[in-house]
Amino acid sequence: MSLRRRTLLKVIVLGDSGVGKTSLMNQYVHKKFSQQYKATIGADFVTKELQIDDRLVTLQIWDTAGQERFQSLGVAFYRGADCCVLAYDVNVMKSFDTLDNWHEEFLKQANPPDPRTFPFILLGNKIDIDGGNSRVVSEKKAKDWCASKGNIPYFETSAKEDYNVDAAFLCIAKAALANEHEQDIYFQGIPEAAVPENEQRSGCAC
Repeated sequence: MSLRRRTLLKVIVLGDSGVGKTSLMNQYVHKKFSQQYKATIGADFVTKELQIDDRLVTLQIWDTAGQERFQSLGVAFYRGADCCVLAYDVNVMKSFDTLDNWHEEFLKQANPPDPRTFPFILLGNKIDIDGGNSRVVSEKKAKDWCASKGNIPYFETSAKEDYNVDAAFLCIAKAALANEHEQDIYFQGIPEAAVPENEQRSGCAC
């Protein structure tokens, strides 16, 4: 198998409406930031190609509507995710308080093989606002929350100022790649040729 094989990684971004999920993704992928807020309807995704060591990686980053009426986007949306990004606004306590709900919702819907080791990453966004004077969630509070969830990596970001965005998504890509590798090992006992894609329904594929 060539080390240059391309790997597609599915990343889900969750968090309350207005915390900057779409802005973070647009800054990372397109290097653009818009002051105008437009709520995401349902779900949308962007892709970004990068190289990690010898692997060509395509990140498929799924943006979600933070409004509660869109929270139940269905199991198909969450399934197959290699990493989950949780985002909140450091200036809005409610967006931090709902992180537990988003974390639980993801695990319930995605149903990963081992919930304890599935990679999550937390982003505290909008640290640029008012020079940091209006923030209500301290870095310590966020890190304590991460520690309580199995030491989730934490990044403080500003989509507007393009602060820490690339570093956060590189960490996300590496976490997703490591998780995908673990699943490769888990499934390596099954010869790929034995289950043609078009016959992955029920019954024998022979």
